[in-house]
Amino acid sequence: MTELHDLAVRVVGWADDGEQLEVYASRGRSTSVFAYHGEVESLRSGTSQGLGIRIVSDRRQGFASAGSLDEEILRATLTEARENASLAEPDEHVGLAEPDGVPFPDIDLFDGRLHNVTDAQRVELALAAERSVTGRDARVQGVRTAVYGDGWGEAAIVSTTGVDVWSEGGSASVSVSPLAVDGEETQIGYAGAAGHHPDDLDLDEVGREAVERTVGMLGGVKPESRRVTALLEKRVVASLLGIVAGTLSGDSVTRGRSPFGDRMGEAIAVPGLTLVDDATNVESLAADIHDGEGLATRRNELIVDGVLNTFLYHTESARRAGATSTGSAARGARSTPGVGVQAMSFVPGDLDWDALIASVGEGVLIESVNGLHSGTNPVSGDISVGIQGHAIRNGQLAEPIREATIATTLQRLLLDIVHIGGDFEYLPSGTGSASLVVDGIALSGS
Repeated sequence: MTELHDLAVRVVGWADDGEQLEVYASRGRSTSVFAYHGEVESLRSGTSQGLGIRIVSDRRQGFASAGSLDEEILRATLTEARENASLAEPDEHVGLAEPDGVPFPDIDLFDGRLHNVTDAQRVELALAAERSVTGRDARVQGVRTAVYGDGWGEAAIVSTTGVDVWSEGGSASVSVSPLAVDGEETQIGYAGAAGHHPDDLDLDEVGREAVERTVGMLGGVKPESRRVTALLEKRVVASLLGIVAGTLSGDSVTRGRSPFGDRMGEAIAVPGLTLVDDATNVESLAADIHDGEGLATRRNELIVDGVLNTFLYHTESARRAGATSTGSAARGARSTPGVGVQAMSFVPGDLDWDALIASVGEGVLIESVNGLHSGTNPVSGDISVGIQGHAIRNGQLAEPIREATIATTLQRLLLDIVHIGGDFEYLPSGTGSASLVVDGIALSGS
């Protein structure tokens, strides 16, 4: 344990009789280097810290937070939390989490070598990211941004109900955005990677992917409007299924704001789709040993072979639903817990990339979407978003397409899956994803 944990224990000791008191304390540091034209544009480094105090008394909940760990300030924060509780309406469902006996996963979340990375090494990694795109294609005439960053953080959650956990984690990342020019047309692309340590970053692969994705969109045309079979690239799939998983929050269900709220035990997806939220899997950068209330993380199978199997709950939403927490509380030091997806993934299929394209025959490859959150209604499930990608003709990639939109619903998307790809990968976001072939997508272009 650390000084941060000791401080959290000390603050919990300030609780009055009959009070439930919870402390969430965190601190961390981050550094980023921006490179441009072979020079360091900026090097930014900073630290952060914070502590949130939640009080429950007479079924009233109060919360307050501070951006300082000074004890005098924390005592004032505790007073503020008590005052907020006194002004709150009683709610029979509020209350702090209590240990539920689920063992904490024995996983290592932090590569200690990250503490030894120097600014000189960070600078070289940012410059190397910029160099990774040079010489690959004559149409790439520069780089819009090239960034290296890393960070470390620790958190402690302690409460009067017996919760007492501490964890630390860290990661490193790199990204690059090439600028491609062909005549009067300009395209800006992107690729990135992340890992527990700089050694995990394949800069050559990042550069290759960035260039291919950028020049591949040169000459894009508006496609003909029609209903198509679409190959959704794994990053697009991760975003869409992340919204699906969000609708399976117990909080959304109890508030009547999920299109799947009354579908428990029913087939809501094609057989073969198994969607899980598993923060115990150390392959994901989103892995953790505990959730935002200090309960052990666990594997939650949301959809099993197409059948809706469970919703995600934190303590309060579970009480409202007459269920138990799934260890899915999400929060920071400055907020109270909500329900969150932690490390989503799904079981991949066995078709490789070329086989997926061939299986489409005539259709489209969707490589990126824009306006996803504004264009998706998580209550009704309606989706209407802009896309970029390529036409697929005779089972092969054809011309790039842009200035187009697709429309479907979350409900239809899950039932119209034709193939689940075998190109599974854990993305920098921590989501494990593979590409999907989906039928019946409405494509709007010219």
